Amino acid sequence: MRYAVAIAEEQSFTRAAERCFVVQSALSRQIKSLESELGVRLFARTSRKVEVTPAGEAFVKQARLCLHAAERAKVAAAAAHGEIRGSLTIGVIPTVTAVDVAVVLGAFRRSYPEVGIHVRTGGSDEFLRRIAAGELDVGFLGLAEGVTPRGVQARELSRERLVAVLSNDGRELARGRRRLRLEDLAGEPFVDFPEGSSGREQSDLAFDRAGLRREVSFEVNTADLLTGLVRQGLGVALVAPSVAREAPGCVCIPVSDGPVRVEYLAWDSFNPSPVAQVFVDSVPVLQPRSPSLTATTM
Repeated sequence: MRYAVAIAEEQSFTRAAERCFVVQSALSRQIKSLESELGVRLFARTSRKVEVTPAGEAFVKQARLCLHAAERAKVAAAAAHGEIRGSLTIGVIPTVTAVDVAVVLGAFRRSYPEVGIHVRTGGSDEFLRRIAAGELDVGFLGLAEGVTPRGVQARELSRERLVAVLSNDGRELARGRRRLRLEDLAGEPFVDFPEGSSGREQSDLAFDRAGLRREVSFEVNTADLLTGLVRQGLGVALVAPSVAREAPGCVCIPVSDGPVRVEYLAWDSFNPSPVAQVFVDSVPVLQPRSPSLTATTM
């Protein structure tokens, strides 16, 4: 099952063999034997290409669950004797501000050196699906206010109102004003995350509730590119205050009716592994931060 999962994920017998620390010929023999036993073809392959067949997709999906269950059994046995070991897979959105993830992971590794830590980046919606499917142990999420994580256990880490970020050249929009409103920004070109993503949802909801339309001219996947485009005067953006404070060459201005973003720590609601539960307990609980009431230049 491990070999089949590795081939499906690597889309290569060679890379799968390297990942599993086995020679390719041995891996190929095991897969052929497995296909013979099942009476189906799991992979369609040529000398240059490997694809998972429909039967292979069905097998790999269940194989992942079996492997995860086997890992949990080993972890549970060790935990019964006071040992915390096994693996921990964590999803982290690119814009986490509630905690310093690197510091949290460093402290956890020093406390539990036997745990193998794996970090994945992506979006909140993807992490929720993967946690519910047993493919991810824990996830750091960012969601719009009023949107609660479903199918998982979750703990709120922070809640903050997004602020407007403008280029230094675009500060005329806020000259002499300590705050803006969404209607002041509606006519400006926006830089934001992709449509349909949780990073974009809070801003879209805020404009919809205010009965306003806006044009998102630039869709990006990282905060660095987002603030970089703003710095070049290509648009304005709504971001978390901590992200805005780290944007050189930009002006940060509170928006009185701006969207509120809530960060969560989420994990399996049905039967979290001992490692996941220990990690969740190790993440500090912080007081929500509030945006500054005055405009600042970065």
